Amino acid sequence: MLDPYRLRNNLEEIQNSLNKKGFTMDIAKLEKFELQRKEIQVETQELQAKRNKLSKEIGQVKKDGGDAQSLLEQVAGIGDLLKSRESDLSIIQDALHKIFINIPNVPHQSVPHGKTEAENEEIRKWGAISEFNFKVKDHIDLGVLSGLLDFETARYITGSRFVVMKGGLAQLHRALIQFMLDIHTREHGYTELNVPYIVNAESLFGTGQLPKFEEDLFKIPRNKYIDIDDEIQKQSEENINHLGQTEDSYYLIPTAEVPVTNLVRNKIIANEELPLKYVCHTPCFRSEAGSYGKDTRGMIRQHQFEKVELVQMVRPERSYEALEKLTSHAESILRKLELPYRLVNLCGGDMGFSAAKTYDIEVWLPGQGKFREISSCSNFEDFQARRMLARWRNPETDKPELLHTLNGSGLAVGRTLIAIMENYQTEDGKITIPDVLRGYFGGASILG
Repeated sequence: MLDPYRLRNNLEEIQNSLNKKGFTMDIAKLEKFELQRKEIQVETQELQAKRNKLSKEIGQVKKDGGDAQSLLEQVAGIGDLLKSRESDLSIIQDALHKIFINIPNVPHQSVPHGKTEAENEEIRKWGAISEFNFKVKDHIDLGVLSGLLDFETARYITGSRFVVMKGGLAQLHRALIQFMLDIHTREHGYTELNVPYIVNAESLFGTGQLPKFEEDLFKIPRNKYIDIDDEIQKQSEENINHLGQTEDSYYLIPTAEVPVTNLVRNKIIANEELPLKYVCHTPCFRSEAGSYGKDTRGMIRQHQFEKVELVQMVRPERSYEALEKLTSHAESILRKLELPYRLVNLCGGDMGFSAAKTYDIEVWLPGQGKFREISSCSNFEDFQARRMLARWRNPETDKPELLHTLNGSGLAVGRTLIAIMENYQTEDGKITIPDVLRGYFGGASILG
């Protein structure tokens, strides 16, 4: 969430910045609500001052033995009016808050203008695209040929956009997860986490998925079989009302970003603990609302997939340096696997709601003949931290200040599997295992 003070005092400036994201604020509505808020707030303060003054007079009159009835009636009348105006103020503040929480983050000045991915800025490419002396297959055909990817059975078990992996491909998928976790913990200094795959509404609000993107989530209504601590239940109900939710529900995580980033919700982190660097492997669940007709074949866009996620919480002045490092950590996996890729700086129109700046890493897929996203690495600045009240204590002032949060996939496991299948395929349908993975996989190839 953006700083409400900054919003109130720099509406035109913020709107100019948000033009990059194609977002338009209703400035007239905001100014109307803000004027009403100020007027009611001033009137409320004046009524409180008048009530306090009369209360003192009542005390003096009673002390002097006089009749304070008329003064008491005035105070009672002011009290009734004050309650009414405070209720009006609360309604206006809630209306403003609902507008504020649906305004996206302001893009960093280095974010290019543009509406679609076609206008993203290429930063660099790495690796040589292999030349095949045979007609290349995509991962779907390779999976069918080997019998190790089974979309039909998954559709029978659950529905479309799911897959059953068997034998060598299931083993390779598992090997990739272990490989990524080992690299990020041993070489890049991340602490590995294991987190819940189900979260509450407040956690999703903190990272920006709620309330705006609820249709993209899988919701699980709570029931009598789930025990909830009374204090947590009370807090959750308050926040659900605050978010405008109609029922008390859990949600399947769309990414490990949600539970991992919320580790610092409502906390003040000591300066010496920073930066916090976490890596976490989880399944991810997305309804893919609004993506009908896109990537319906194969494993590119599924309702359930797995990622190894990198999350950092840092001092504000170090967040853009941290973004470069986090991105390089994700890139290193592709380099070790010798998979060609390119890095792009997303234009404003292609960026996410909460991000101030995002790099996409796109891996080359021979079966599609193009680069496809395999990781998004973003700096959210203090946007998520303000929603979560996640802070650090500045030793120079000894006061708490908002953290900056970052995350990125290190990497999306299924898409990495696809990239290996397509880049390391042989003419007879085998999949050669990259050298760096053979110790994890236990062999040199997957037979077709």
